[in-house]
Amino acid sequence: MNSFRFPLLDRATPNSVISTTLNDLSNWSRLSSLWPLLYGTSCCFIEFASLIGSRFDFDRYGLVPRSSPRQLDLILTAGTITMKMAPSLVRLYEQMPEPKYVIALGACTITGGMFNTDSYSTIWGVDKLIPIDVYLPDCPPKPEAVIDAITKLRKKISRELYED
Repeated sequence: MNSFRFPLLDRATPNSVISTTLNDLSNWSRLSSLWPLLYGTSCCFIEFASLIGSRFDFDRYGLVPRSSPRQLDLILTAGTITMKMAPSLVRLYEQMPEPKYVIALGACTITGGMFNTDSYSTIWGVDKLIPIDVYLPDCPPKPEAVIDAITKLRKKISRELYED
């Protein structure tokens, strides 16, 4: 048999202690299990939907898409937001439990895009309705860019401090 020994596996630690703060533990658990809302109004949502497939495997980041706003903590707004859709978006945001996060996907969501000059019903930026944590201004955003935006949001979550 092979007599090679693994020195790290042979060492047994009799007393193991993990030292951390409750704030760090809470942040780690939240950033490891973000649940996004399936919310999209146009072409940006098609790019977002491709993340759920096997090529990009959205689930390996701990992102489990949900359809109920009372069970999620992340909205990925994707597409043009019109005045008719604005009350529904605000209602969905208000129904979410704290802490809640928003990523704005695409130029149409952030500035109104190509519709902001000719359309009277387009909202010129979703940040006029709800607070945005991460902006992603591609048109349409690539799935790799969406994963990068989620990584930036996870870094932001890991730095948060909560007081009692």
